[in-house]
Amino acid sequence: MSTTQKSLTQYGWLSIMAAIATITLKSYAYLLTGSVGLLSDALESLINLVAAIIMLIVLSISARPPDDNHAYGHDKIEYFSSGAEGILILLAAISIGITAWERLWNPQLLQQLDIGIAISILASVINLVVAKILISVGKRQQSITLESDGKHLMTDVWTTVGILIGIALITAANYFEPSMAFAKKLGMNGWEILDPIIAILVAINIVWAGLQLIKRTVSGLMDAALTEEDLSAIIQILDQYSDSDDISYHALRTRYAGSRRFMSVHILVPGKWSVQQGHDLVENIEQQIMTLFDNIDIDTHLEPIEDLVSWQH
Repeated sequence: MSTTQKSLTQYGWLSIMAAIATITLKSYAYLLTGSVGLLSDALESLINLVAAIIMLIVLSISARPPDDNHAYGHDKIEYFSSGAEGILILLAAISIGITAWERLWNPQLLQQLDIGIAISILASVINLVVAKILISVGKRQQSITLESDGKHLMTDVWTTVGILIGIALITAANYFEPSMAFAKKLGMNGWEILDPIIAILVAINIVWAGLQLIKRTVSGLMDAALTEEDLSAIIQILDQYSDSDDISYHALRTRYAGSRRFMSVHILVPGKWSVQQGHDLVENIEQQIMTLFDNIDIDTHLEPIEDLVSWQH
């Protein structure tokens, strides 16, 4: 395992430790306040822990070198991590929604909100710092696993912010006469109705995050092409070598699997060229493309430009 791969595994441990810390803090905040909003936040952190454990396992497997049964490496397993995380997020959203719906019709007076808010802010800061680290490293190392986990943690941060804003409104409103006529008609305790409402909004937000992860997973498993930015960079290099009638290219295909990129292309050259000339040209093209990406497999096929069969692909 390379130094880079070891460092990615270490980020998996970082995510696990952060999840354990935030679960502890948010659960304590819920026990102090009785806020279903904070309960929903703690449940999402539990999902973060499960996702972090899956991420660590996946990073360890994806770091394995290619073998006889996996000639293209093990990177594609990263999509199982993001897919599992997306499903877990949806399950958490359902659980939060059910709990919040019950509390909507049976609201409870919240306790010790000041302490609960302070604890939740501390947990949110931990998530924010770790999320920034994971997203930055994930983009730099082209790891969809790290980047997805970081973005999920950022969703958790914004979720906490929304919940804390709602609880702060409840705290402020408790100093005044409840003014929510709709809540009074339903026999609810005024502004306390905000707590389950916010929890339901959190559940909806979590559903959106889970669906986005699943969508990205499906895209990767379906061997989607590289991004337009990556394709443009590759085409720019290929065009540098096909600015005359003697050299051309076609049948450019690309895909990505985890942190690895794959591409194949047919290079057309004069049939009178020697094998050495064609080989040198292909080597130059491949070396230039490899400078753009840290991890890309390139498959080039050399063909005579005068042969009509070459153009039938």
